[in-house]
Amino acid sequence: MDKIHIEGLEVLSLIGVYDWERQYQQRLIVDVVLNVDLAKAAESDDVTFTLNYAEVAQGLSEFAAKSEFKLIEALASNMVDWLLITFPVLQKVQLKLSKPDILATAKNVAVEFSREKFH
Repeated sequence: MDKIHIEGLEVLSLIGVYDWERQYQQRLIVDVVLNVDLAKAAESDDVTFTLNYAEVAQGLSEFAAKSEFKLIEALASNMVDWLLITFPVLQKVQLKLSKPDILATAKNVAVEFSREKFH
């Protein structure tokens, strides 16, 4: 299956369960693998036959900025659902959402969700 990877996309979101976390938007990192048929794009070298990954990145940034989830689990799950609904050509989405600045003693905390469309 063909894949498009977007790695290290920085987004801002109001996220967290504690009052001090909810005072400002926090930096999150999105890594996403988008399974989509790229054969026609590769064969034709025509951009109209591929997924516009700039739109995907912008959409994820806007989705995160507008959300007010407490848990990164909820935000990540909803991001995956949004991708599958918004971009019908997607066959499968794997999304890792990282909250790198939350634990002083750890480099990163992340959750990962993977969902595919059933035909």
